[in-house]
Amino acid sequence: MSANDKTALVVLAAGAEEMEVSIIVDVLRRGGVKVTLAGLAGSGAVACSRGLRILPDVALGDVAGSFDAVVLPGGAQGAENLANSPLVGRHLKTQWQRGRIVAAVCAAPIALLRHEIGLGQTLTSHPSVADGLRGAYTYSSERVVESGHLLTSQGPGTCFEFALHLLRKLRGPDVERDVTGPLILPS
Repeated sequence: MSANDKTALVVLAAGAEEMEVSIIVDVLRRGGVKVTLAGLAGSGAVACSRGLRILPDVALGDVAGSFDAVVLPGGAQGAENLANSPLVGRHLKTQWQRGRIVAAVCAAPIALLRHEIGLGQTLTSHPSVADGLRGAYTYSSERVVESGHLLTSQGPGTCFEFALHLLRKLRGPDVERDVTGPLILPS
């Protein structure tokens, strides 16, 4: 697979933090990553944490094949839904066993813990779920943490950094720079 054929699966659960979903999908697509936005409960519109409804590309149950990255947006209820899903667990375990990128932001690292992904790795999360992750992981208060093929971040305010870091891992620093410029982010 060439650098131009990179793929990412972003799992959308009811109660997801809509800023995280949209920033991740947007940044990756701007960088030429083929993103599949998969609805946990099906292909219908998903009500997010602030009431915005997002239409996934496909139902997670219909997703087959492998991806270069599997990404879990947060949001308290969205993260719980991801953590409670055996289907999410199967996708994460397959991804982890293949040595491919697993990424989670905000409260979504609780799904990593529930599905026993990356135990012992270094990660970060939204501060509201940090205590539950300590012990199973080496916890960091950094905004974005890369540990092997695990990438985590703290929340909506860190999501551009998170998405751009993921883009750099998938497509390289030149593509990241090309995408970053037009976004007019603070330096």
